Amino acid sequence: MSAHRQFRFGVVASGASSGEEWVERARRVESLGYSTLVMPDTLGPTLTPIPALGVVAGATRSLRLGTYVLANDFRNPVLLARECATLDFLSGGRLEVGLGAGRPGAEADHRKLGVPFDSGGVRVERLAEALGVLKGLLAGETVDATGRHYRPGGADVFPRPVQRPRPPIMVAAAGPRLLALAAREADIVAIGALPQEGEAGLRRRIDRLRQAGPDRFDRLELNMNLVAVAGRLHPMVARSGLDQEQLLRSGSPTVLTGSPDDMVEQLQRTRETLGVSYVTVADDFADAFAPVVERLAGR
Repeated sequence: MSAHRQFRFGVVASGASSGEEWVERARRVESLGYSTLVMPDTLGPTLTPIPALGVVAGATRSLRLGTYVLANDFRNPVLLARECATLDFLSGGRLEVGLGAGRPGAEADHRKLGVPFDSGGVRVERLAEALGVLKGLLAGETVDATGRHYRPGGADVFPRPVQRPRPPIMVAAAGPRLLALAAREADIVAIGALPQEGEAGLRRRIDRLRQAGPDRFDRLELNMNLVAVAGRLHPMVARSGLDQEQLLRSGSPTVLTGSPDDMVEQLQRTRETLGVSYVTVADDFADAFAPVVERLAGR
């Protein structure tokens, strides 16, 4: 394994009771030393990511802004590229674009939009085409494509993003096809391992990334999202019906227990053995996890 990347940390946030609260939350995340504020993409009771991140851009100075992750089938990649280019420009180059092929159980969102929830193979194929269009446009190219799903002609974006050659792209991946796509195309990979699979589940997916893209693997930043901090479960996990004691005993790197010193040691071990250096936590955990961020961010 190559030299370790420095640790960085992000907060996953999706809503607030008011615009003022949303701004204060973002500023709090920045003040605690987190690198990013990232947002999920659903048609449920959550803020829509692009405009909400635009507000954060104007209210913060160093905090990077990310999507965690946009559902590819919800947006045309040319229009998405234009929105991302503008957000990167207005934020002074702080955008990270996260994309996925659609989360499990997203059929209800597709029904609301009136678009089909296609098979996994079709959705991954469509995401692969979209990534080609998006990456070209964000790099300042004029894009012509003749794919099965997207056929833009003479597409471009204005203004061009601040980041060169383009803003970083995250791909969320759990299954073999998405992991192979992420290995080829992503800068950051959000690894979707189930916590009940323990460390073996995360390791298996990382090994697939390495096998699918051996020439690019050392350039990938590996991300995991914590499901428990100091024994407290992520709200969505707590509501899922999974056995809490089993999760806490799973040995998954996404389950951190004990004191801040204990959690620091667990994360250092995960980076040493698996190469995971980018760690995200739910907004509910941001304050409790802050002592770990203070110890490890940038190290």
